[in-house]
Amino acid sequence: MSSSADDETVETTAFSTSLDPYGQLVRVLMPRASYIAIFDRLSTPLWLSDGYDGTDLLHLVEESLSAARQEGASKDEAHRHGFSRSWDGDTAYVFILRDGANLLGGLAVSCQDGSNGARSSAFVHGLLRPALQVLARELAHQQSVGDLRRNLSSRDGDLALLLEASGAAQERDDDDLERLLKQCVSNLDCAVGALLIPDRKIALCCAADGTVRSADAEVLEKTKKHLLAWVQVQRRALVLNKTPPNSPLGSLPYKILACPIRHGVEQVAGVLILFKRVGQAEFDARQVRIVELLSRRIAHVVQSVYDPATGLLTRTAFEQRVLASLAGAEANDQHCVVYADVDRLHLVNENHGMHVGDEVIVRVAETIRDNLPANVSASRLAGDRFALFFPNEHSDTVLPLAEKLRDAVRCTEFRREQQVIPLSISFGVAAVPNVRYPLSHALAAAEVACKAAKDRGRGRVEAYREADRNVSRPAEDAALLGSLREAIVNDRFRMDAQPIVRLHDSGAQPHRFELLLRMIDSSGERITPDKFLSAAERYQLATDIDRWVVNYALEVLSSASPALLRLDAHFSINIAGQSLGDPEFSRFLEQRLREFALPPQLLSFEIAETAAVANIVQAEQLIRRVRDLGYAIALDDFGRGLSSLTYLKSLPVSHLKIDGGLIRELVGKQPAQSMVTAIVQLARAMNLKTTAECIESEAILAAVGQLGVDFGQGFAIGRPRPVEQVLQDLLRGSAGVVRQPATARPNRLVS
Repeated sequence: MSSSADDETVETTAFSTSLDPYGQLVRVLMPRASYIAIFDRLSTPLWLSDGYDGTDLLHLVEESLSAARQEGASKDEAHRHGFSRSWDGDTAYVFILRDGANLLGGLAVSCQDGSNGARSSAFVHGLLRPALQVLARELAHQQSVGDLRRNLSSRDGDLALLLEASGAAQERDDDDLERLLKQCVSNLDCAVGALLIPDRKIALCCAADGTVRSADAEVLEKTKKHLLAWVQVQRRALVLNKTPPNSPLGSLPYKILACPIRHGVEQVAGVLILFKRVGQAEFDARQVRIVELLSRRIAHVVQSVYDPATGLLTRTAFEQRVLASLAGAEANDQHCVVYADVDRLHLVNENHGMHVGDEVIVRVAETIRDNLPANVSASRLAGDRFALFFPNEHSDTVLPLAEKLRDAVRCTEFRREQQVIPLSISFGVAAVPNVRYPLSHALAAAEVACKAAKDRGRGRVEAYREADRNVSRPAEDAALLGSLREAIVNDRFRMDAQPIVRLHDSGAQPHRFELLLRMIDSSGERITPDKFLSAAERYQLATDIDRWVVNYALEVLSSASPALLRLDAHFSINIAGQSLGDPEFSRFLEQRLREFALPPQLLSFEIAETAAVANIVQAEQLIRRVRDLGYAIALDDFGRGLSSLTYLKSLPVSHLKIDGGLIRELVGKQPAQSMVTAIVQLARAMNLKTTAECIESEAILAAVGQLGVDFGQGFAIGRPRPVEQVLQDLLRGSAGVVRQPATARPNRLVS
């Protein structure tokens, strides 16, 4: 049986009995006929007379219909309707049935030759003309019904794909990209489909029959780089129903549709590739449009399921996948969860900038992903914390796997500014319990084990023990409490100064700085406030630390006050929320300010928005006391919750420092841009100045400037340096602001 390059096989089951009257009519018109057969346009038998054994007749029909498909309607009447062929005393007649130029099928009749030999095909055609006419109308009708049925089936497939594209086809398992790909291949009648998103390590391939042949895999391997590069440059779909001459893809027995995967106006992240064999229908505009819609759906799934920085699963997607796996597991199956936390990332953030800390997180994530077994799910929970799910694994087998991951991270070379930054990570391993909320319990236990690994030296792998839950957190707090008290008694704090610049003044810049506190532990390591301030507030030590800060800052600045005043220098000091609620601290601060009598142009203070709102009465009293002495007060982290808008009119501040979380989201994030714009407009209406914190890249710096913020601060402008060094440089006239590019988005959380 022959095959066609463009037509589809007509279903025969619906025709098997409906053509009986036409076969009987032919027999009445030709009583000497031995065999009668009716065929569709693809040479498929639709009706055969009883006792049919016409193998040679079948070959003749295939030959005739194949020629008719290739040549179309012939001007020669005899060739147009068919021809005859004789052998062994029998003659076969084949008549081509058409509806205008549309090929419908054929009628074949074999009969014994008479005493006068075989009749001509023209004579037999004239004899059978009535039967041929009604048979042609019937086949045209059946063909229309078949085309309509296939069209409806195609529309059903389109609807299914459109539902997939809209996300309405499923209520869960949104991360099942393989299901989306399979449905696309099936509904569009493709031979093979592939989804490639390199930066997420996604490479899926499926075939219509479920098995990807080696030839198909070779073609995909040969074309994927070219197709991905094309859609990345052109940013639109590519349709190749016929490979053009001199194409870099070469001559391929496939029709190709390649569609870019991108979210909104972002860069192309990957490509969806569909292959049809030469014998299948071409990709048309309707199918291209559907695939484009489906590619948007895939981009949305990738955006919501995979962390944009690391390519690992988001926490929500991780939990859904793990819970689905647990739901389908046997009751006695054992599973494990691993909790991982990068060691000493805060030192990288402090010494090199948060954008470098982000690069560390990405590199660690790549190392984890590249060394994981295929059946293990990995997630970036937040910041520098990760979670891994090992299905059907006991903790005894997971521990050595986690140790291999630890060693792989430790051996990863990471360089910045010609300096090697050592990487280290701690792991906690816990079994998944058979309880109502198994994953939550397992993650909590694994986190406790990870904290125990950090307490025992970092860069370790620890299995969860019940004793860890009872000892780890209190022991950690107690150790930190001791370090805090020792630092206060032994004066083991240091101050750094980070520059602040005016963003819209091309003239001489004032030398503005924020004073940042650092603690020195017993080993000489510098510890940032995010590590010790929460413990200080828990144990009511924050006010004692603020007293140290005020005394130190006033003493250092007073020693060079006249020179600093001539240099138009200015320094700001942070006051903790706990100190706002302490009346003794308010009196202490007023007393020390009167005692040192520093010029108000030289000094100001900052209090956090949330702390001011939580202690609104005390905050207002302290602010008024400080303002009465001539010193300015800034509201720090403004916009974190916008909770102070109602109280802002009662807080006589002169400056708003916009929350760093908003600033980091400015590039490409319209909500953050709108909020910062609103804050700037509010500040101008109230005659307040604004400062953007955490400017960690040139792109953020440009965005902040466009939104009209007055001042900027962050690693893209200048790094914190010891205040003594900053003062020496100022007095020597060499304290220029050091600008350095920072292109990566800063990480949100540090450990």
